[in-house]
Amino acid sequence: MRCFKLFFAILLLTGCVTYQHIDVPHSFRSQRLDTGKFVISAWVKEQNPSAPVKIYIEGDGGSFDAYGQPTRDPTPRGILVRDLAFRDYNPNVAYLARPCQFNKEGICQQKYWTTARFAPEVIDAMYLAVKEVAKGREIILIGFSGGGQVAGLIAATKPDLHIKKVITIGGNLDHRTWTAYHNVPELSESLSLTDYLDTFCAIPQRHYVGQQDTVIPPTLMIKSLKQCYVHATDVFSVVGDASHDKGWESIYPAIWATR
Repeated sequence: MRCFKLFFAILLLTGCVTYQHIDVPHSFRSQRLDTGKFVISAWVKEQNPSAPVKIYIEGDGGSFDAYGQPTRDPTPRGILVRDLAFRDYNPNVAYLARPCQFNKEGICQQKYWTTARFAPEVIDAMYLAVKEVAKGREIILIGFSGGGQVAGLIAATKPDLHIKKVITIGGNLDHRTWTAYHNVPELSESLSLTDYLDTFCAIPQRHYVGQQDTVIPPTLMIKSLKQCYVHATDVFSVVGDASHDKGWESIYPAIWATR
């Protein structure tokens, strides 16, 4: 039980501290993307109608408290993904929160940030949000932590989108292997990217994993990617100073330069 609680303390990431403030650049505007079952909170910059759009997808946020109990509000405490998005100098950039983060409108129930965090209705909602932001343009999806699974599932299951590349940071690409590795309950109501590998593996991608990451360690990422690639190191990079939610600054320029 103690190990179980310690794991969820890790999973919570920065959840034991107060929410951190980050200034929103004037070039971004706040949007509420009503997808029917959920309202997705988004911040969007649009400066070139013909250029690709880079869409950053938030992680699982504050799903559990330090005692391993589901929280009432999964809004992320950390600012990593927002910081990356708001500092991206490309003309078209969006930051998308996950369902029930920053707002509780729609069918928000605790299962949607626990066992059903990748449920079909969640992926459909995120797809509709991505589609509305993209407006038919090419898309680069950047997902952090569980947002990597969301990005992968959108790219693999929604063929009408023009996905140019998928990038993950500390990404959970195989939640079945992840829950088994940590000896915690399966995400029983969730879709799994491993069921769509034929499509996903054909999409250009790049994955970053932290050498100090105990939530998604490098060995877990390699195991996930070897289902796609004989040489997994061809598409992923180990960031020496990075834990799960800190120390990623060295890769920011490479992500911003992707277009």
